Amino acid sequence: MSTALFKNLQAWNAKNGMALQSLGAPLLVIAILALMVLPMPPWLLDTFFTLNIATALMVMMIAAYMVRPLDFAVFPSVLLLTTLMRLSLNVASTRVVLLEGHTGPGAAGAVIEAFGHFLIGGNFAVGLIVFAILVVINFVVITKGAERIAEVSARFTLDAMPGKQMAVDADLNAGLIDEPEAKRRRLEVQEEANFFGSMDGASKFVRGDAMAGILILIITIIGGFIIGMAQHGLSAGDAANSYVLLAVGDALVAQIPALLISVASAMVISRVGKDNDTGKQIADQMLASPRALAITGAILIMLGLIPNMPHTVFLLMGSLFGYGAWMVHRKKQQKSQAAASGAAGTDSSAPSGALAAPAQDSEATWDDLQPVDLLGLELGYRLIALVDKKRQGDLLTRIKGVRRKFAQEVGFLPPAVHVRDNLELKPSAYRITLRGVMVGEGEAFPGMYLAINPGGISTPLIGTPTTDPAFGLPAHWIDERQKEAAQMAGFTVVDSETVMATHLSHLMQMHAAKLLSRNEVQQLVEHVAKSAPKLIEEVIPKMVTVTTFQKVLQLLLEDAVHIRDIRTIIETLAENAGTTQDAAELARRVRIALSPAIVQQIYGPTRELNVIAIEPGLERLLVQALSNPQAPSLDPGVADMLTQRAAEVANKQEELGMPACLLVPDAIRNAIARLVRRVAPRLQVLAHSEIPETHTIRIGPILKGANA
Repeated sequence: MSTALFKNLQAWNAKNGMALQSLGAPLLVIAILALMVLPMPPWLLDTFFTLNIATALMVMMIAAYMVRPLDFAVFPSVLLLTTLMRLSLNVASTRVVLLEGHTGPGAAGAVIEAFGHFLIGGNFAVGLIVFAILVVINFVVITKGAERIAEVSARFTLDAMPGKQMAVDADLNAGLIDEPEAKRRRLEVQEEANFFGSMDGASKFVRGDAMAGILILIITIIGGFIIGMAQHGLSAGDAANSYVLLAVGDALVAQIPALLISVASAMVISRVGKDNDTGKQIADQMLASPRALAITGAILIMLGLIPNMPHTVFLLMGSLFGYGAWMVHRKKQQKSQAAASGAAGTDSSAPSGALAAPAQDSEATWDDLQPVDLLGLELGYRLIALVDKKRQGDLLTRIKGVRRKFAQEVGFLPPAVHVRDNLELKPSAYRITLRGVMVGEGEAFPGMYLAINPGGISTPLIGTPTTDPAFGLPAHWIDERQKEAAQMAGFTVVDSETVMATHLSHLMQMHAAKLLSRNEVQQLVEHVAKSAPKLIEEVIPKMVTVTTFQKVLQLLLEDAVHIRDIRTIIETLAENAGTTQDAAELARRVRIALSPAIVQQIYGPTRELNVIAIEPGLERLLVQALSNPQAPSLDPGVADMLTQRAAEVANKQEELGMPACLLVPDAIRNAIARLVRRVAPRLQVLAHSEIPETHTIRIGPILKGANA
């Protein structure tokens, strides 16, 4: 029974605790407004002043220990509430000072009295000077700088949103992240933009708070003089000792928390990096160079040797800096030795592509014959760390994600990627092979980032200019310090593993037909048989041989048609296998069955298709030359002219952000597709029969003949 009672109490506490938390902000606002309206006794003012100081200290500590700005995303709201609370306390304390100031320095509470006597020694002139200095520091230096940084950060963050979203889409398309992670990252980009936009406006609260402090002090001093001398008959000196001292103490009590909040605001806005808190970053970066510490220590020691200088302080400080330089240098040497020994151990166990001497004198056997890798990735020796999990290398994990993404999109599981080292490559180079033949190569630099220009960005970057190996876009290799600036400028910034994984994914998409070997086809048939055993039993291999089935799928993949809808493909083959066994004709009929999916893959959900057409005269010439085997072959000049103009029109369509799709008669679709594939691989070729009845076409650019 006691257990049940305990559980009920826990449930009640959880339910009511959430309700109380939701009421916290409205109750706080009501309490703050009450400070402005209701008279407060001195002891209650002391409580709220102490709470104000504690809140300011806590906010500054949170800002110091946060790792990224979004960890303190509620800061703009906190800034509003703390500013409102300080102004309300100023109003409440001003009321008490003006009403009870003639009774003595303790009229407004112990906190104001302590600030008036302990901090400024009871001298209101000193208090005014200290207050003026604090206002200058807060208003002119900290608040002005934080406001400018907030404004620039908000503008740069908004400008960088498209680039960051493109980076998320690139990782998603490469299979490096799944859809939930992509949604989380997109939401994070949106929240970051909202945060810096809010901070741009919230920084005005701090600026207005500093100006309000000055005005409230002046009003309180003038009002105190008038009330003390006119209503209570005090002399000018007594009024100054009572009212001015209390007003200065009140201003200092409010100004010090305001200064703490301003510092916290500046720390949040000026935060750079997402790995460590501010203290750790300062320690790591300012103490990272033993040379800087040693030179600083040497200069201090030289200054300490000058006559009439405070020798003890300079020599002691210079010695401390020299000792720090020696300690940092020693730690760096230890880390370098440990890294060198670890690298040696890893390289010795890594797979090697270099020729090695035989371990013993033995006869050659069939086991010495190694099969050619269907899909391989060769690495230079500096890139071996990317596949070593002991050194935080996650390239193998990225490759698994690429294969998974490929299977989900294209429709079959590609062969495993054999990763090996190749000492013949440059240290930072890599090579992608297909059946032992190189299909792509590039360079990657571990620890650096590739900033890709998606187009139209003219901001210069400090780095090594290059091109994106996957898509040929202009890019720069930059270090981590340039990462934030590049993202804010709109560049798509990715690490070395992402560069290689994206390149591999792009080449796998381009050579999907060659990756579909007999082994993959057999595995695909077995996979479909698990969900549709009768369909496979009736069609393959009774009606369509595995060889013909493989050839049909390869023809589809050559035209960048995904084979995910394998059931429709097999059912179409079953319907037409009785009339023809020609793989090209079967592939044509499968394309007609898959036409809604093909059109959606090219155009998306739109119902009006903007297509490229061929001039009627040129079209008749092509039909006569390509559709009849007995007709004369197509003139090489005409073929070259057609391919060049098709490539030009396709590039113009892509520059306009529109799909590049050529519409041709059914009889010449296969021949035209093979003809333009080499010069315009992204140009899709559709036949008239492949346009679904639910869609309409709109003729866009027209390929004209030589006489046009």
